[in-house]
Amino acid sequence: MTTASATTQAKPIKGILLAGGSGTRLHPMTLATSKQLLPVYDKPMIYYPLTTLMLAGIQDILIITTPQDMPQFQRLLGNGSQFGVRFTYRIQSSPDGLAQAFLIGEDWIDGAPCALALGDNLIFADHLSGLLQAAAQRVQQAKGATVFAYQVRDPERYGVVSFDAHGRALSIVEKPEQPESNWAVTGLYFYDQRVTEFARQVRPSARGELEITDLNKMYLEEGTLHVDRLGRGCAWLDAGMPDSLMQAGNFVQTIQSRQGMLVGSPTEVAFRMGYIDRDALLAQAKKMSKTELGYMLRLVGQQQG
Repeated sequence: MTTASATTQAKPIKGILLAGGSGTRLHPMTLATSKQLLPVYDKPMIYYPLTTLMLAGIQDILIITTPQDMPQFQRLLGNGSQFGVRFTYRIQSSPDGLAQAFLIGEDWIDGAPCALALGDNLIFADHLSGLLQAAAQRVQQAKGATVFAYQVRDPERYGVVSFDAHGRALSIVEKPEQPESNWAVTGLYFYDQRVTEFARQVRPSARGELEITDLNKMYLEEGTLHVDRLGRGCAWLDAGMPDSLMQAGNFVQTIQSRQGMLVGSPTEVAFRMGYIDRDALLAQAKKMSKTELGYMLRLVGQQQG
């Protein structure tokens, strides 16, 4: 009875899409535009983490970006109604760490559980929606946080999580010189309603940033951090460097051309999640009638007609 009552009263989970920073690793491409607006094959980079949040069942999304880039994001995304979601915009004046997102959006979060997706991350898996919705439900119904780990060849570039013999997370270290494992924490995080309270306790690191790893450690130390390991059949791409940006584009092109399956389309995800109806889907497909993306959206609508 108590559990059912708590679940009923739980606030809907919100989502933050962090699209700030200066994109220095992608200069000179990012001297005149945001990294998250660069194309990954046939869509802006930001579409991919946006669809990740949408697949988790999140419809209230805060977009955090720089003062100079905000007008471009507003022109691209509007208020979100075309995708059946709600966008709010906030400015990050200087990139002072990922955990800063929860301080910038504290009043908007308003005591709700919240997910954070980095604007240059792409996650693809056939069963991804189920994983994401389970993570969202977990932080809505109980105390704690959920992060996702993925095996990489260069773990020293990331926050690295190590596990004990039973698969429980033991430690998380930010960019370690000698990593204890090759499991990197991806740019997708789910937190309970205490996240802003915890974020206020994070202190600047040696490089002067509010590290997301330090926030995750708070949950780890109290024993409420859940780590989902993404195994075979999953792809995680950090498109923040030239090589990885090209790899991400090639990956999307391969999936879409060989399987006829859209990757990172907010319109398609909105339709499949029930956020928009078939008429709205086809209307958006018509606006892009001269593109392959528009053609594929039209096929989605016809198949479901």
